[in-house]
Amino acid sequence: MSELLKLSHLIESEITKIEFPLSPGNLYDPLNYFLSNGGKRLRPVLTLLATELGGVQKEDAINCALAIEVFHNFSLIHDDIMDAAPIRRGKVTVHEKWNSNIAILSGDVLLVKAYQLLANQKSQHIPELLTLFNKTAIEVCEGQQMDMDFETSEFVTVDEYIKMIRLKTSVLLGCALEFGFIVSNNSISNRKKIYDFGINIGIAFQIQDDLLDLYGNPDKVGKQVGGDVKSNKKTLLYLIAEKNAVGDLREKLNQVKSELDLNSKVSATQEIYETLGVKIETKSYLDRYYQQAIDLLDSIETESDKSAIMEMVNYLFNREH
Repeated sequence: MSELLKLSHLIESEITKIEFPLSPGNLYDPLNYFLSNGGKRLRPVLTLLATELGGVQKEDAINCALAIEVFHNFSLIHDDIMDAAPIRRGKVTVHEKWNSNIAILSGDVLLVKAYQLLANQKSQHIPELLTLFNKTAIEVCEGQQMDMDFETSEFVTVDEYIKMIRLKTSVLLGCALEFGFIVSNNSISNRKKIYDFGINIGIAFQIQDDLLDLYGNPDKVGKQVGGDVKSNKKTLLYLIAEKNAVGDLREKLNQVKSELDLNSKVSATQEIYETLGVKIETKSYLDRYYQQAIDLLDSIETESDKSAIMEMVNYLFNREH
């Protein structure tokens, strides 16, 4: 069994130990339901990997790892309400199974539970952990608001999009990794490097998602290709196309957004993107952030083996779904 699988199983086992009261059932039943729905548990695994890379035992950071995962699940419950999403991890979302008011309150309880778990860490680490966690929590909310604002914005720049995915996705990865270095008493320099490693990996990861949505193999990606195009989502691909398109191509790009035949919409968009070199330029962004991440990881001063972290990186960027 690989180290990643062992850590994932450890996190899963620890999550099953999180207990909620029996009453009121409409508050706590959704939490047991949602936390049992699985997930990749990538963020808490990163915390444990960073802890071991920092030179101490992974058990020293279990509560930090669980706090990260519980916070992530809190954000998903609320995101699903805002997105009116019917399905999460192959199962009905909390607001659909119960209702939005229950989902809001249940999500709030998870946020509090995340702080309770964090408070179980060794006392000397709590001030630094809380400072980083509070900053991260606010930034995740900022990223979500930016994402919602983009839906009605007439013009969004590539830089604004990168900032949004940094806040919405990457800062939690950076936080998860730096937690491990705080617990292992690493230097401020190393802590910044592992945090920035997480930021760059997160941005590259989201850009890869944008590419897979339009160009991935549906049998391997696990969903129909072109979902972002069909919903007129402003992905990096679209923003690059909008930046590069002039004349007839800009007119076609605007027209295709109103195409009612969704399959035709996807194929027409792919043709426009091919002409504009969108896929190549998007891939260059991915490669840039990926390489920045690897360079940061290489520069971290530690006697511990970095192969487990690299195994995680390889998993993220060679995944099929």
